[in-house]
Amino acid sequence: MARKESKKEKKAQRKEKRREKKGIIGLSDEQKTVKTESGQVTFSQAFPAKVEEIVGRTGSRGEVIQVRCKILTGYDQGKVIRRNVKGPTRVDDILMLRETEIEARKLIQIKRGG
Repeated sequence: MARKESKKEKKAQRKEKRREKKGIIGLSDEQKTVKTESGQVTFSQAFPAKVEEIVGRTGSRGEVIQVRCKILTGYDQGKVIRRNVKGPTRVDDILMLRETEIEARKLIQIKRGG
């Protein structure tokens, strides 16, 4: 049993070192779950990104806004990516992104009429 526990501890240490190496400022396993009166609340890790430009509207009814945002912390700090956002969004808003690697497809402007 002691051998299995030591393997788990080593794996957790390696995981923490990788996070530090990437520059990810994350929550430890104990901080992710918070107990409240009504039960448990689990938080996922998120990275803040500042909206720099509103590219346009997309979706079948125009309900999604495509924005260009700059990632403020984490492994991709300083990177400007394109994301789709649902809901009211303005320039200089802060978005909390769960992941920062996937970028939205470029919005193609279709001219209607003559």
